[in-house]
Amino acid sequence: MQEKETFNPAQFTDFSSCPKSGRIIALDLGTKRVGVAVCDETQSVVRAVKTIERKAWKLFLKQIIELIADFDAKALVLGLPLESDDSESEMSLEARRLARNFSLSINVPVFLQDERLSSFEAKGRLWEMGFDNKKVYANVDSEAAAIILEDFLERKGTLNR
Repeated sequence: MQEKETFNPAQFTDFSSCPKSGRIIALDLGTKRVGVAVCDETQSVVRAVKTIERKAWKLFLKQIIELIADFDAKALVLGLPLESDDSESEMSLEARRLARNFSLSINVPVFLQDERLSSFEAKGRLWEMGFDNKKVYANVDSEAAAIILEDFLERKGTLNR
């Protein structure tokens, strides 16, 4: 069976299909855990939401569809883990694959956002807030998703830090 030829990296970085208002959900993708963050309707405030366990694709897709519906989200942003030299890793290819799959399965635009060092920055933020190691581990993925969304909104021009 031949796959549809719909994957074009530009489609995940072109802001023309991104709504100027409405909530956006961001995901920090991991092989086992996925951090979730959301912004407000004006796209000016971001908050970490939760971490979900990543299991089978159909269950994962169902969870993301439910999140999109619950938040009435207008777009989905996935973290793209590039290497420090801008090269791609296995996880970069996985993020691109998931972006393609989501774009074929949901009715909101899907975008990719460079997420280099987001988990490192998230740990630092959580330690600054006084979290102990156990709470840092429990919250690092959702905080990293918040950083990814902040970076996306800043690049898009709707968030000023």
